[in-house]
Amino acid sequence: MKTVFTFVLILGINMFLSAQKVDYKNNIIAVDGNKIGKVEVQKQNFGLTKNFNLYSIDGEKLIIAVLSTEFEGDKNDNTSMYYRFTFLPTNQVGIFKLSTLGMEKGFVNLIGKGGIIDGNTLNANKVTELIASKGVSPRTAVNYTLVARNRNWPIELRENKSIEQGETIGFFNYTGSMGSQDAYEFFIPGGIMVAKVSFAGGNNAQNFELFTASDKVRRVVPIPQKDKVTSLSSSIDPNLLTLKRITAWLVQNNYL
Repeated sequence: MKTVFTFVLILGINMFLSAQKVDYKNNIIAVDGNKIGKVEVQKQNFGLTKNFNLYSIDGEKLIIAVLSTEFEGDKNDNTSMYYRFTFLPTNQVGIFKLSTLGMEKGFVNLIGKGGIIDGNTLNANKVTELIASKGVSPRTAVNYTLVARNRNWPIELRENKSIEQGETIGFFNYTGSMGSQDAYEFFIPGGIMVAKVSFAGGNNAQNFELFTASDKVRRVVPIPQKDKVTSLSSSIDPNLLTLKRITAWLVQNNYL
């Protein structure tokens, strides 16, 4: 009995010590009394919604959080909105829910309790954990048939934006950028859109946000890359290397 009591006592002490107190005053986030970052609030729609930027205490921009209205709403939850978080130092993107009744507070608590800030930068492993544990994958759909072809052929992206694997299996289209993110759509030859992707970091992107029309899923897909690309000159697309990795993933997983 004494052993059980001692175990429970130690467990309680550890939980108390590991609990983090997040304070927020004058746009400054503090965890256990230590200032970790400053929040910039950008009001949208006459103040009904907000976007957020997070800076380190020394002024380095770390995170951009933008309201994502293109997602299908959760039928079981009408009190939250989806936000796209771009983690600039680690070139990662995640989708999170923030309460409509306290968007700013939700943003602050997510960052403060996530333990992702490390001085003037972000801890990549902690960001990955945060996306995995708190991130969400909203849904929507369409049915289509893939082009029959020999999958042993290499996958090629052409200057006319076509995608070939022995024959034309689809094409891609650049749809613009928001903040530091570039967005693209992928189609089968008949013109049906099969996937939407966006990513930060250009050819050094470490993951991408993906919507696949066939199974109504939005997710964040890791595409880790160790080699840093400093420059690339391509007549096909400035983000060619990342697009090749994304296209290979789409083909391998039978989305294209």
